[in-house]
Amino acid sequence: MAKIKLSEDIRPLTEFRSNMAAVIGQVRETGRPVVLTEHGRSAAVLLGVRDYEALLEELELLRDVRTAEQQLAAGKGVAQTRAKSELKRRLKR
Repeated sequence: MAKIKLSEDIRPLTEFRSNMAAVIGQVRETGRPVVLTEHGRSAAVLLGVRDYEALLEELELLRDVRTAEQQLAAGKGVAQTRAKSELKRRLKR
């Protein structure tokens, strides 16, 4: 996802309502999200589907890392040699 440009990528919600196709086109063309404001405060972020999917994938990976760290801290880790032999065993099936 491209970095947001404050001068171009912040739009009032009323402008978005009036020019939805243009704003969506801007997101597609630039690859940058658009921040929608309401009464001068941020209200929502519009981003492309691919960027949204990428964020979800990254979030899932980070959650998996956090879970693994918690498991290690709780003593649920497995030695590398044991994990390696278990993987080899499973792959031979």
